[in-house]
Amino acid sequence: MPVVVIANPKGGVGKSTLATNVAGYFASQGHAVMLGDADKQQSSRLWLGLRPAAAAPISTWEFGADQIAKPPRGTSHVVIDTPAGLHGKRFKEIMKWADKVVVPLQPSVFDIFATRAFLDELAENRQASKAQIGLVAMRVDSRTIAASQLDSFVQSTGFALIGHVRNTQNYVHLAAQGLTLFDVAPGRVARDLAAWQPICDWLNRA
Repeated sequence: MPVVVIANPKGGVGKSTLATNVAGYFASQGHAVMLGDADKQQSSRLWLGLRPAAAAPISTWEFGADQIAKPPRGTSHVVIDTPAGLHGKRFKEIMKWADKVVVPLQPSVFDIFATRAFLDELAENRQASKAQIGLVAMRVDSRTIAASQLDSFVQSTGFALIGHVRNTQNYVHLAAQGLTLFDVAPGRVARDLAAWQPICDWLNRA
């Protein structure tokens, strides 16, 4: 049962956007998906409450204050949306579950600084070191100077940049309906699906 953790210590970088769309991708492939929300804001849980019955099902994974309950039988894929400032005991507890860690990153000096420290913590964490770690450039055009600077930073970390998620209102409009890119006609979001293809390939890689 693969567990994908979406994590970055800085808020507002797109963790919930990534988490919901990763869960939506797995669900579109016919998997039994659970989406856990460890963030106090509960954005992913709210999104699940908006999800229409006709959409591919995604279940909620309950988190306690101190412990993470084991997913029920029948679950094949798990996605965990984590809070800003994740560290300490909670960080270690969540990372024990992780098979893959996806780190969203925006092209600003503040995001880069905060994420660098977090990536160092990931590298030092014994449990996290067993997980595959991939970075995703958020709200950036891969053809811009900002994207190039971000790519240079990622190369310096030694981790893989697995994709670019462009800045588009598609995510906003779909999230308001409890939907993802993978729930609508491909022609409506063709450019975004193309951008997600390398991310999906990485998620599927053993």
